[in-house]
Amino acid sequence: MALDSKIPNGPIADKWTNYKDHINLVNPANKRNIDIIVVGTGLAGSSAAATLAELGYNVKTFCFQDSPRRAHSIAAQGGINAAKNYQGDGDSTFRLFYDTVKGGDYRSREANVHRLAEVSVNIIDQCVMQGVPLAREYGGLLDNRSFGGTLVARTFYAKGQTGQQLLLGAYSAMNRQIGRGKIKSYTRHEMQDLVVVDGKARGIIARDLVTGEIERHSAHAVVIASGGYGNVFFLSTYAMGSNATAAWKIHKKGAFFANPCYTQIHPTCIPVSGDHQSKLTLMSESLRNDGRIWVPAKLEDAKSIREGKLKPTQIAEADRDYYLERRYPAFGNLVPRDIASRAAKERCDAGFGVNKTGEAVYLDFAAAIERYGKEQAYVKGLDANDAALITKLGAALVANKYGNLFQMYEKIVDENPYTTPMMIYPAVHYTMGGTWVDYNLQTTIPGCFSIGESNFSDHGANRLGASALMQGLADGYFVLPYTIGDYLAPDIKTGKISTDLPEFIEAEKNVKARIDQFINNNGTHSVDYFHKKLGKIMWNKVGMARNAKGLNEAIVEIAALREEFYKDVKVPGDANSFNQELDKAGRVADFLELGELFAKDALHRNESCGGHFREEYQSEDGEAQRDDENFAYVAAWEYMGKPSEAVLHKEPLVYDNVKLVTRSYK
Repeated sequence: MALDSKIPNGPIADKWTNYKDHINLVNPANKRNIDIIVVGTGLAGSSAAATLAELGYNVKTFCFQDSPRRAHSIAAQGGINAAKNYQGDGDSTFRLFYDTVKGGDYRSREANVHRLAEVSVNIIDQCVMQGVPLAREYGGLLDNRSFGGTLVARTFYAKGQTGQQLLLGAYSAMNRQIGRGKIKSYTRHEMQDLVVVDGKARGIIARDLVTGEIERHSAHAVVIASGGYGNVFFLSTYAMGSNATAAWKIHKKGAFFANPCYTQIHPTCIPVSGDHQSKLTLMSESLRNDGRIWVPAKLEDAKSIREGKLKPTQIAEADRDYYLERRYPAFGNLVPRDIASRAAKERCDAGFGVNKTGEAVYLDFAAAIERYGKEQAYVKGLDANDAALITKLGAALVANKYGNLFQMYEKIVDENPYTTPMMIYPAVHYTMGGTWVDYNLQTTIPGCFSIGESNFSDHGANRLGASALMQGLADGYFVLPYTIGDYLAPDIKTGKISTDLPEFIEAEKNVKARIDQFINNNGTHSVDYFHKKLGKIMWNKVGMARNAKGLNEAIVEIAALREEFYKDVKVPGDANSFNQELDKAGRVADFLELGELFAKDALHRNESCGGHFREEYQSEDGEAQRDDENFAYVAAWEYMGKPSEAVLHKEPLVYDNVKLVTRSYK
């Protein structure tokens, strides 16, 4: 099957506008006869559902949480990008486009990224109108801060809880449509399979997670907005329930899976403390605006800190290595996430790590507190030489910016980050890979769309900070509502899709058989036992740094673990009631397949780019070494029965508007 990205012709700045001017539309009266299913109610799903219902479509939403507003989008902390140029610092649509392509290490689709930059400005207007409490300057104008990989301040934020506030806005819009009867919200429901009729997506099989009932739901189109697959690593900053099941089910029904090896390791997370942990906690990238990252410059000092003989505040300034500022002076602590993460790993691998495990570096706010304190002293006409006063004033301003993050850190680590530097270390945070989609956000299955983090389209090999919220809301509010209409226009005479079709009966039968297999399996190990083992394989051999030997071993080990899982997993309880172990079993079964494809994709890509770092392909100073001649393409995998037999399809990446150069932040 040849991939057709359906990218419009013409100059990149005009593509989206011209495209909208010529696509097919659905008459408002006909929209009332069209049904759409949206799986997932995070920022992408809830914004899409609300907008589609507002347009007049009949929408059903599905989420496994007890409320749509509990989607993992609420965990996003730092902000959302938009090319508003409110700071007058030189930002523009093109600069946001360029920064995103460069940040993704030149492995993203130009047309999609430029469209994202264009509609970013509309998102902020939309959210302000919804009442989202974005931060404002003293004069009342919307405030901005900087994130990694940029030289401008374009990130809008709501303290350290931007995702939560944006989701409440989208959820409010969605609730309005629920009240009008245009959206039917199915909470505590999980998609189990996609139903394809005559080559088109026509519905899903879902399980009521409270009663265990298997349900058939039909529609004229299905939208997957189920987020990323980072929990394949077991330990990640994702919510524990986050999973890849919806995306993987459509993959097995014919949707190609693109670039699974492009996974983001976030540099500022609370370090792992032991085997007892079930997840990790993010410390927002916004903290790198004011925090300085360092390790001791002397190995003996690092060792003394690990042994508890020395405190970080006792290390003299001259004996600290601010390694990001040293290696990347132009961007300093605000280099992209992949670069900051690898730099932290390099320092810790060299013996400079500062916690008991040796896998942590410091994020220090002392300089910011002093700087802000002096500024406030001058503003208030107070003594700028009073050290105690300066600290008090500076800490108050830092608390105003990041207070909830500092509070969260202190509750988890039991250390005061205002007086002692935070300890941070990289952790799995986001997946740039996902289902392949064309310019319309449609997968290789007609009528099946994928939006937000569940698709691959915008971020290449590395996502810039504050761009996930931007993509989710762009897809849901401003892109999908146009493109899905183009697909649905010929469907106005189709009528209601029956759930009694043979394809629905067969899909339901297969879902029930799989559930029965888990319930009747007389194994000896829990689902978490296998998930943890998978996570260790993934982190050790398919994590921040990869090589051919480790990847080949991972492929063999994951396949063997999958076989053991089906033979020896034990799922207590029954299928006809609330059973979280059964829910987890289905999700981990999918992770055990996805993990193998992940490793296979990483093995085939003989280059380093963005979040994909192959140890064999690096420069003398340890930077990622791309191979544009052989790997400037999207790797889209077709399911052929099992991951080892997946077939690779290539979508060449054409760069007409940016120059392919070695990415530099020095």
